[in-house]
Amino acid sequence: MTTQELNTRKVEHRGAGDVPVWDPFVRIAHWTIAVCFFIAYIVEDDPLTLHVWAGYIIGVLIVLRVLWGFAGPRHARFTDFLYAPRTTLTYLVDLLRLRAKRYIGHSPAGGAMVVALLVSLAATVGTGLVVYAQEERAGPLAGFVAEAPAPMMITPVVATAKADDESDEGVGLRQDGRPESAFKEVHELVANLTLALVIAHILGVILASVVHHENLARAMVTGRKRPDEMT
Repeated sequence: MTTQELNTRKVEHRGAGDVPVWDPFVRIAHWTIAVCFFIAYIVEDDPLTLHVWAGYIIGVLIVLRVLWGFAGPRHARFTDFLYAPRTTLTYLVDLLRLRAKRYIGHSPAGGAMVVALLVSLAATVGTGLVVYAQEERAGPLAGFVAEAPAPMMITPVVATAKADDESDEGVGLRQDGRPESAFKEVHELVANLTLALVIAHILGVILASVVHHENLARAMVTGRKRPDEMT
């Protein structure tokens, strides 16, 4: 086959139309989790109800997404985008050199990011449920987690002064005078780690979109991408 004939076949193949890649559940779960995470991160404890329900939605979708990773269509399955660490590292190096191989589904780095985000989001939701149970005596863990212990009371004067100091420093007591969960700092730390992963994910998507000459964010909306190029 001559070079001209091969180029002609490539053009015809590209013009054949985009192919379906991301199924509706993957797309809906992706954007819903993103929106709920930012809502929960921004509102924090005020209003608490909005924060809590955003966390509930994320938790349910994480469980469903993990199940979908075993039972869903080809590109939704973990077996389609989990690669060896060496392959992932090689892809990252090639991506930074602007010559990475294109993948129809998740790239090795994209697949690793999916797993990292699922783990960090699950940890964020889990620690949040513990905090909610300890501080509010509410949520699915309320019957299994002990209430946050109140600061030790020695004398009324000392206890009052201590409570005021701890309230100002945000340690021991909340602003409403109720005991603060020891897991709260852990919850906030994990949430910040998740935010850092989200930022890294966005930057990676932008870079991959430039390198592969396609809008990956739009593909997660439409569910379609251009087919593999013929060689």
